[in-house]
This record gives sequence, C-alpha cells and structure tokens, in this order.
Amino acid sequence: MKVICKKETLVQAVTNVSRAVSSKSTVPALEGILLQTTANGLYVAGYDLSMGITTEIEARVEESGGAVLSAKFFSDAVRRMPAEEIVITCDEKQLTQISSGPSQFTVLAMSAADYPELPAVPDEQMLTLDKELLRNMIDQTIFAVATGDTKPVHTGSLFDIVSGVLTVVSVDGYRLALRRESIQADQDFRFIVPGKTLTEVSRLIGSGEGQATVRLAQRHIVFEVNGYFIISRLLEGDFLDYRASLPKSHNLEVTVAVRPLMESIERAALLISERMKSPLRVKIENDVIAVSCETSMGKVYDEVSCKAEGTGVQMGFNHKYLLDALRNSGCDEVKIQIGGPLLPIKVVPKEGDEFLFLVLPVRIRSE
Repeated sequence: MKVICKKETLVQAVTNVSRAVSSKSTVPALEGILLQTTANGLYVAGYDLSMGITTEIEARVEESGGAVLSAKFFSDAVRRMPAEEIVITCDEKQLTQISSGPSQFTVLAMSAADYPELPAVPDEQMLTLDKELLRNMIDQTIFAVATGDTKPVHTGSLFDIVSGVLTVVSVDGYRLALRRESIQADQDFRFIVPGKTLTEVSRLIGSGEGQATVRLAQRHIVFEVNGYFIISRLLEGDFLDYRASLPKSHNLEVTVAVRPLMESIERAALLISERMKSPLRVKIENDVIAVSCETSMGKVYDEVSCKAEGTGVQMGFNHKYLLDALRNSGCDEVKIQIGGPLLPIKVVPKEGDEFLFLVLPVRIRSE
C-alpha cells in the first residue's frame, strides 16, 4: 500500500473514528484503526464490536492495500507531523512507513485481514432526517439515559415512530426526557440506540444544514452524517411504557422564566457537595418559588417570581436533575405541572408539546 493524503483531512478522520476504537480487547486489531485503499481514496475505520465509525477521505493511491495501526500511536503521530502532506506505505510484511517532510516513522502494522468485518445494514428500512433536528432531539434527551446496568435497555434512548411522529425517550429511574417531532416516515419503527452511539452521532453532526440518513436492521443501525457512518448494535429488551408513566393530571401549574430559576438553583447548590448532600427544598405559593437548602456548611434561601395556578406545594429535589430539565428545555419560559409533593413533576413548553421532562421528587422532613 502507498497512499498520500492531506494532513488536516487525515487528522480529522483519525480523531473521529478513534472514538469507536476499543481501549482494551482480546482482539488486538480492535485496538487499532483500519486503513484500506479504495477506488476514490482511503477508507478509515474504528470498531469495538458494539459501535463502529467509518469514513472515506480523499487521497492519492499509488499502490492499493491496507493495514491496521495502533489508534493511540497513529493519532498522535499524524497530528504531530510537520508538513501538509502525509505519505503512508506498507509492504507485504506489514512494515509501515509514515512520513511527512523530513519526519518518518517506521512501525510494524497488523494485517487488514485480521480486522473484524463491520455489520452490513441494507437500505430496506431507511429514514431521512434533518441533521439539526436529529441533533436537537438527541441533545434534549441524552442527559436522562441511565448510566448503570440495573436495566441495560435504559442505557439507550427509545426511538418510537408512529404515524409520522418521532418520539425520542430516555429514562434512568429518577427522571424521564421526551422529545417529539413530526417527520417524513412511511413506516412505523421502534428501536433503542445506546447512549454512547447517540453522543457520537450528535458530535459528528456538529452544526450546519443538511440531511442525516438512518438505516435500520433487526439488530443494527447505521447513521450517515457529514461523510461518516456510525454503525451500532441496537439494545434489546422491554423499554419503559413511557405513555403509561406520564401523569394524567395536576393540581398546580407554574409558569416561570428558565434562566432566573436556574440561577437560583445554582446559588443554592453552592452548599451541596458529595460530602454534604442535601435535597433542594422548593416551596411554591403566592406566585413565588422559594428555593432553600441546609447542609452542615450553612443554609441558603432565594426567591423567584412566577405565575402559579392551583394549590401551593413544598417539595424536595436532587438539584442536578432539576437543573438538567431546565437547561435542556431550550426555552425562555416553561410550565411546571405538579400533582402532589411526592409525585413526579412535568416540565413542558409554555406552548406546544415538543418536549416533556419528568423529575421525581425526594422526601423532605417537615419543618
């Protein structure tokens, strides 16, 4: 193999696919990046048997072939090369030279034949989504994905497409995040994508207009965004029946500006730490949200004005969960709907129904 490519293009591709490379594997090739010449350039891939990221970059191919190079070494090496072009050659004994200007590495690569084949996903079930919409839907729900393995299926987000409406749902046992939007879809789909995969999809989408393509198979999914393919296993199992989990009624509805409430919670949280845990106390009455907290360090009290309709209430919260819901609303104002001091609260838009966040309260001692 002999291939010549631009440093900037190669560095970007290697950096992105490296995020799918296994840090430790019983298959040594999975700790590397696959380089394979194609008719139009150089195919670059990282894969850890659960998720793969691949792309093809422009390159001048003088001799076809392939090699697998240590991801950490190769990423660091190409980033530090001095010239604008990088030349990669590999002989039949896998002796590989990476050169740029006067700099040259000579290392032993692994054979491309030892690299596991990535899953093939046909075009039979395919969706096309606006990139910005997909990224927003991921970003507004990913924070509620479970990080533990109590129920592995909840370490991903549910994509539920019914009658042209896409609903993305994440849940971790303490909160739920739901985002819905009308899309162009001829079929109904339901699948669960790992949170790690969705984080990479969002990151690779970045900003800018355009389309993302989603191809679905029984056990795998492929997202195509900005010239990258993110291939992932789907999670299997019984996801929470989110429709049945949503409160059907409330006896208090509060309309409040998001930024002032977030700032009030952040001030109160200055007294809370891993060593000094304490719930955030929230009391709502007479168009005022009173935020307070008491730990061994001291106590704090703050107020935020609001518009409240219904019976006043006092509740306790994990401040991080409340902040996450407000931060990811993306709104200037939200409505908070409350059914009782120990029931989950709903955070919804002031108008419309494109998102819904549930946050479970915690018990607090009566004053």
